[in-house]
Amino acid sequence: MTQHQPIRRIDRFADLPTLYAEITATPEFQAAFGEPLGLSIVEFGDEPGEHEMPEPLAAQAECGGVIAAIFDLFTGTRLEPLAAEIAWGFVNSFHFTAGKLERREQALADEVGDMARRQDPSEIFNREMEDKQLLCQSTTEQREAMECMRDYAAEMYRALSGRPWSPARGTKASSASTASQIAALDFLRARQLATRERHAPQGPIVVVSGPASWHDWAKIWERLDEIKRRVPHMTLVTTGQRKGVDQIAAAWAARKGNGVPLVAYGLFGGGRKAPFTRNRKLAELRPVEAILCEGSGLQANLYQVLREAGTPIHAFRVSDQAPAQQTPTRMPV
Repeated sequence: MTQHQPIRRIDRFADLPTLYAEITATPEFQAAFGEPLGLSIVEFGDEPGEHEMPEPLAAQAECGGVIAAIFDLFTGTRLEPLAAEIAWGFVNSFHFTAGKLERREQALADEVGDMARRQDPSEIFNREMEDKQLLCQSTTEQREAMECMRDYAAEMYRALSGRPWSPARGTKASSASTASQIAALDFLRARQLATRERHAPQGPIVVVSGPASWHDWAKIWERLDEIKRRVPHMTLVTTGQRKGVDQIAAAWAARKGNGVPLVAYGLFGGGRKAPFTRNRKLAELRPVEAILCEGSGLQANLYQVLREAGTPIHAFRVSDQAPAQQTPTRMPV
């Protein structure tokens, strides 16, 4: 996940003007909103045109203000327990829209790829392909803007709720090639590289996994701090649960100053074998270290698979936890 400028704790909505006076638009907002395409196609069927993007700092301020306003409105009232749930939905709306745009972007890229492989030098065909490519680029721009706002809203959510947000779920031309086909192929290669960099774990992998019923976050954070000192460019991979050990690890990764990318490696497909297939694929990531907490037989299987792969494992038993009444329920931000 993209790491944004740290957000200090906001206690009241009245603090927001001061907060916004202290910041300038982060590099992520400058990149997503500050240099829009010269021409874009807002919706399918539109003619290319010059369309403005929201001003970067305004987009950032309003995005954070929506989340902060929910907490301020509910705090101190009987609705306070619902603030995090409502705010989660706002962040998830950015995530849902970004996912929808990504699927549309992929479909358009596939169409551009099919067209680039056809041998049709006609002007009508080339114009159609150029428009399709511009529509794909415009969709990429929209998707990146939604992802940027999602990530910042998620950071505001973390600062205000005390827990991290997570989702529910140049070419050599042949004699037959035209200039438009060359540009399309270059565009596709660049897009594939960007997609791979966004989704593939970068840097040494550290796996964290454990049961949903785990309260001693301090012990896991302490061990993660030790690992990060040895592996400063680590990527953290969890099994994607929104409670217990996985949530504790996600909160540590999101904590300001850590700057650790987080990959939630959830279950794919159905059936009884899916969890064990997931364990095997975690081992195939070749993690440099793992933190495993005692849980079900699935946890025991993951321990065995990683041990056979030669991964150094930090194992914690349930009995290793500090008593629940001695463990603060709120993790620091």
